[in-house]
Amino acid sequence: MRISTKGRYGLRAMVDLAMNSTDGPVPLRQIAERQLISDSYLEQVFTSLRKNGLVIAARGAQGGYELNRPAQEITVGEILRALEGPIEPVHCVGKNSKTCEREKDCITHSFWEELNNTINQLLDNTTLADLAERARSSQNMYYI
Repeated sequence: MRISTKGRYGLRAMVDLAMNSTDGPVPLRQIAERQLISDSYLEQVFTSLRKNGLVIAARGAQGGYELNRPAQEITVGEILRALEGPIEPVHCVGKNSKTCEREKDCITHSFWEELNNTINQLLDNTTLADLAERARSSQNMYYI
């Protein structure tokens, strides 16, 4: 399991948005400049985030994006699943698992379930606000 560029950039952009959206919508161009991500790629990322209800778009001269909920209510898991799909280390565990012919006899199946649960628990218990606070504490707002 590897998080793609879309997931990594999307998470960075969402933390940036959480840190910089105190005065209304943030233009995508500003996020792209701070995070060194192309505008067009970030637009694709934000399309997925908007479709999944994590951000809202405002059009016009003062347009941009805002979080759809407070940062403390948006989890890293929600963001990554919106951009990556299910986060599962192997095909035979998780909500979308496929049946494996060896599942009953597999000596590692319980390990994969435990790993899956641990990963998803961390993702679902870490909020956007947590990552924004980490970024503020490290004084590294740009390369999260």
